[in-house]
Amino acid sequence: MLESELFTFLGRTADAVFVLSDQGEIAFWNKAAERLFGYPAEEVKGKTCYRVLQGIGALGTRVCHEGCTVLECAGKQSEIPNFDMSVKTRSGQRVWINMSTVLFDNPRTGHRLLVHLAHDISEQKKTEQLVHKVLDLTQQLNHVGEATCRAAPVSDLSEQEKQVLRLFAEGKTPVSIAKSLDISSQTLRNHLHHINQKLRTHNRLEAVMHAMHRKLI
Repeated sequence: MLESELFTFLGRTADAVFVLSDQGEIAFWNKAAERLFGYPAEEVKGKTCYRVLQGIGALGTRVCHEGCTVLECAGKQSEIPNFDMSVKTRSGQRVWINMSTVLFDNPRTGHRLLVHLAHDISEQKKTEQLVHKVLDLTQQLNHVGEATCRAAPVSDLSEQEKQVLRLFAEGKTPVSIAKSLDISSQTLRNHLHHINQKLRTHNRLEAVMHAMHRKLI
């Protein structure tokens, strides 16, 4: 009776919830879980979450394995920390979820159930990945700047060459720079060639970073 009441209660929650029996098989799967993972309840009941979700943790390793039981999964912990993992939906796509776990002991039957509550954090993961990419790019640019700063310019830049670098530093395109300075594309390429020769750089990004660090522009 207690398990039936538990399932009724969990069926009313807005969170995606599924419950594993003491043998590690799915015994309950609410409507929110159907929406998040794409599987109807009748399709997953009696199966293991390993087979259905194929969870992969943040380090790229399997979260559980075939035949994993509640005792093995939860052990004797009174509090089980939540964790992030990537799971496979019915459509074949993978989404990131944060998983919380609650142990439920039925004193009448002696059964132990593992209640999992899942939250979709895919957008959060995308943001984290974007931040990491930006940080990596920033580090790369810093390395470029440090490398180019060690090479002193062979000769001073002309005012026109400095203006070209200032405009590139502002994010202007070659087309807009040529139009702004009223010069041809070939003349702009010549300026860049001479700039790289004078600064001992290899491309316009290195040249801009070098000039900014040296306070030439």
